[in-house]
Amino acid sequence: MAGASVNRFLHAAVRGAAVGSVAAAAHAIVNARLMRVPDADPPECGEAVSVLVPARDEAHRIAPTIESLLAQRGVPGLEVVVLDDGSTDGTADEVRRVAGGDERVRVVTGTPPTEGVPGKPHACAQLARLARGSVLVFVDADVVLAPHAVAAAVALLRDNDFDVVSPFPRQLADGVGARLVQPLLQWSWLVFLPLRLAERSPRPSLSAANGQFLVVDAAAYERSGGFDGIATAVLDDIALMRAVKRGGGRGVVVDGSTVASCRMYEDWAEVRDGYEKSLWSATGSPAGAVALSLVLAWLYVLPPVAALAGSRAGAVGYAAGVLTRVVTARHTGGRGWPDALAHPVSVGVLLTLVARSWRAKRAGSLRWKGRSLRGSS
Repeated sequence: MAGASVNRFLHAAVRGAAVGSVAAAAHAIVNARLMRVPDADPPECGEAVSVLVPARDEAHRIAPTIESLLAQRGVPGLEVVVLDDGSTDGTADEVRRVAGGDERVRVVTGTPPTEGVPGKPHACAQLARLARGSVLVFVDADVVLAPHAVAAAVALLRDNDFDVVSPFPRQLADGVGARLVQPLLQWSWLVFLPLRLAERSPRPSLSAANGQFLVVDAAAYERSGGFDGIATAVLDDIALMRAVKRGGGRGVVVDGSTVASCRMYEDWAEVRDGYEKSLWSATGSPAGAVALSLVLAWLYVLPPVAALAGSRAGAVGYAAGVLTRVVTARHTGGRGWPDALAHPVSVGVLLTLVARSWRAKRAGSLRWKGRSLRGSS
């Protein structure tokens, strides 16, 4: 009798997961059609734009970034400010070498953050204070922009009366670990975030952003309190988006795969450590982490397991999960096949990284780029 009850419960759980997965796939398809994309041929930008680059020990990869910034067209009022955040590898010298005396480029030496506080928001706050433009464009030192990227991003900001837009770069991922995990970045917001509602809503839960390429109206930035107001945030990009919205602004994540690319991590160790640093913050609380993990396992791990046992509903659920990955890849410049077939494995790896991140948070061992994150939030 008990066995029959368990079987009925499992069958119901699999059917429910299949329905949820199909609904999520339908939402992803709608989102993909509605997602804003920067113009391939934007008009010339008529205002001053400050491109701000925080850099810490980036000498080995910052050259392509600076070269792409100097190649920007349609932005006559462009300035580039690079903040050397305590580098020990000659990052500032490499930037100066690549700039070759170009007057548009300034290299400044930053002050270190308070012990235990993330370095990036502190660096970005310093950069914003140095900026002269009416638009602030934050670019990470591992991002390469297309020649029209800045002009297109500013046009997208102004034409839609946004205060902040986050063109999500195409994520370059090599190696099994990166290919399993990195595509989940775009997948997460394309599947779960209603993009057009997020443009209008001030709700924190309806916010997504990527600090790799973040475009903000300078006045809105000041009203929000800027990076000074979110100094302890590990996910500073999302925190800034939320701050701008709290200040009455509008903003949203958009597809930036045609204008920017980024290779965040070189190997599995970097993937593991990068997600360990931030996933605890993304999930909010231990209870939130458990709830999210259960929902993701229910939607995307249970159906394929059931399909292996002959469940048709499980097969439908698995196929719907794969479809979400294919849709995401096609609309964000990612790799669809055969990677999408491993979606349940990707989700499983993500769940282990969530657990690892919370263990490190509780142990007080969170670190990033040689700095402790004990004072982060």
